[in-house]
Amino acid sequence: MIPITAIDVQDAEPLVSSVLRSGLIAQGPMVERFEESFAHAAGVPHAIAVNSGTTALVASLEVLGLRPGDEVVTSPFTFVATLNAILEAGATARFADIGDADYCLCPEAAAAAVGPRTTALMPVHLYGQPADVHRLGALATSRGLALVEDAAQALGATVDGRPVGSFGLGCFSLYATKNVTTAEGGVITTEDDQLAERLRVLRNQGMRQRYQYEVAGHNYRMTDVHAAVGLPQLGRLAQLIDSRQRNAETLSKGLTGIPGLRLPAVVDGRTHVWHQYTVLLDDDAAVDRDELAARLGEAGVGTGIYYPRLVFDYDCYRDHPGVPRVSPEDFPVARSVARRALSLPVHPKLTADDLDEIVAAVRGVLGG
Repeated sequence: MIPITAIDVQDAEPLVSSVLRSGLIAQGPMVERFEESFAHAAGVPHAIAVNSGTTALVASLEVLGLRPGDEVVTSPFTFVATLNAILEAGATARFADIGDADYCLCPEAAAAAVGPRTTALMPVHLYGQPADVHRLGALATSRGLALVEDAAQALGATVDGRPVGSFGLGCFSLYATKNVTTAEGGVITTEDDQLAERLRVLRNQGMRQRYQYEVAGHNYRMTDVHAAVGLPQLGRLAQLIDSRQRNAETLSKGLTGIPGLRLPAVVDGRTHVWHQYTVLLDDDAAVDRDELAARLGEAGVGTGIYYPRLVFDYDCYRDHPGVPRVSPEDFPVARSVARRALSLPVHPKLTADDLDEIVAAVRGVLGG
C-alpha cells in the first residue's frame, strides 16, 4: 500500500537522545532553539511553541480578550479543531462559504458574515495553499477585527513572497501527519511584541517567573523532547517543500485530461506546500468520490477524505449555543467540495515508481 502520509523523523535521534541524557525534558533550551528556527521560517520576530495546534488557536483567541457572545468568522470546510478552538475560547462561530479555486474562506462571503459582535476573522490555509490574506486582512482592518490565521497545514507557504503566519496571529500544527512534526505540538507566530509576551505568560500557568502569577493561565507548554523531534525538519524545510511541490507537479502532469477529474490549482501569487494533493470528482466522472477511494485502496493506493462533511454538520454541534443554525442551502461551494474531494499521496517519501503507480491506478478507474 502506498500510504497517504509517511513520517520520517530519524534525523532527530541525536537531539532527542541529548535531551533525554540531560534530564531536562520539560520546556527549556531546546524549545527556545526550536522557536528561533520557526520564527525565521515564518518570517516573524516571535514564535511561541505550545503543545498542539488546537492550543495555538485557543490561546490566540484568548489573548485577544474575546468575551462570551463575540463572534469569529471562519470556514465551514476545515478540520474540527478550528471550530472546537472557537468554542473553547468562549466565542460563537460564524461561518462563510469558501472559494471554488482555493477552497479557503471567501473574502466576499466573509464580509457578508461580519456582524456587530464579530471580533475576529479566522481563515484556514487549507491543504497547504494560503487563503486570500490580502483581501481578508484588508477586511479585518476596515472593520476593526483581529486576523487569526489557521495555518495548521501551511508552514512555508507564502503570498507574494510573504510567509503565512505573518499577516496576523499565525497558528500552526505540528501533529504527526503535518509537513513538519513534533508528534504533538503547535506554534503561534506574531510580529506584535506585547501579544507575544502575553502568550508566553498564558501558556505557562500565567507565570512570568516562578510563582509570580499575572493572569489565570494554562499549561500549554511544549517539551524539549518534542522540540528536538521537530528541529532537524525545520533545517530541511525547503527540501521538504520542494519534494512535495515536485511530486504534485508530477501528479498533475500524469492526471491531466481525465474526464470528470478536477485537479488542484495554485492561485497566482501564492505558493502551495502541498500538505495534501486534493482532487475533485465531477458529476460526469466514471465513478463518484467514494467509489474511487475504494477502488484505489484495492489497487494499493492510500487516499484520504478531507473532509467528508462540513465542520458543524454533526449531532454534537446541532444544539450547541456557540454554533448558529444554518440552512441546507447555505455554503453551496463548501458542500459541493465536501461531497467530491479526495486526497492522493504527495509526501516526500514517494518514489518515481510510486507516483507512476498512483497515476496508473487513477486512470485505470476513471479512464482517459
